[in-house]
Amino acid sequence: MNATLPTSDALRAALAGLLDGLPPTKAAQAVDRLIASYRGTTPTDAPVLRDRADVAAYAAYRMPATFEAVRSALAALRDAAPGWRPATHTDVGGGTGAASWAVAEAWEDDEDDRAPRTTVLDWAEPALALGRELAAASGAPGLRAAEWRRARIGGALTLDPVDLVTVSYVLKELTDADRAALVAEAARAARAVVIVEPGTPDGYERIIAARDQLVAAGLSVAAPCPHSAACPIVPGSDWCHFSARVSRSSLHRQVKGGSLAYEDEKFAYVAAVRFPVEPAAARVVRRPQIRKGQVLLDLCTEAGGLRRDTVTKRHGALYKEARDAEWGDPWDGS
Repeated sequence: MNATLPTSDALRAALAGLLDGLPPTKAAQAVDRLIASYRGTTPTDAPVLRDRADVAAYAAYRMPATFEAVRSALAALRDAAPGWRPATHTDVGGGTGAASWAVAEAWEDDEDDRAPRTTVLDWAEPALALGRELAAASGAPGLRAAEWRRARIGGALTLDPVDLVTVSYVLKELTDADRAALVAEAARAARAVVIVEPGTPDGYERIIAARDQLVAAGLSVAAPCPHSAACPIVPGSDWCHFSARVSRSSLHRQVKGGSLAYEDEKFAYVAAVRFPVEPAAARVVRRPQIRKGQVLLDLCTEAGGLRRDTVTKRHGALYKEARDAEWGDPWDGS
């Protein structure tokens, strides 16, 4: 594969090649079963992904969306720590490696020795095998050199010290005790921890619990929050989440049963670190409301509260910035 392709393009190309020999009806049936499994109680004694057909369907169904969500979270971390670069990375519960693709895109360059050294941990051997296959076709030195290791993701997991730990769409699959143990172990082992969950009320609750635990362990919040104080949202009244646009191939649309060329992945996340960062002065936490001559921005602020700013044409250049602002963007209001 052409190594000059952006990682997002390389991922779509690799997935297209992966699904080329899999009958769409079989892939769709596997997707239906996986959706039912993930919406119910996930068994803890066996992987959800049982064989290659399951893993291929999962890759088509979830990899592009997971990649874009983690990519967005990493972009916010990079904004808060522009000079920082991880040399080592562990992707916990990484499955087929979507988060590792996002890490490769965020910090990959043409020098092999500058690529983050990645280890992907997962319980499902078919997922690891397919992740290896996709990584080999990626054209990215860091992905090609990644280690894919089978490990049970739970309370007994011990992580090697690393610069960055990613945990994406994993916490829901764990018991409360295993969830807390995993976050504690990530906080102990890593200089930076990025956790991503679905952008649902319960996904947000898991993120807030993890955020509180990371802060209590001595880490500072780099994103999305402009502060490390308690979340200002009253529990049960709302939830903080964001959206990432996901391009979908024709085969991806066939597997997922949709017709649009894109979808919006809703996600919640926290990035916390053990080194100095400069969080955003404020962050846009809802889709901006553009009205005639004005823009309404709902913000979480560095003071630890929520605020609505109304930016009008009389604000000049700031009005144009407000019109260009997107949900999840930092905002300094100056």
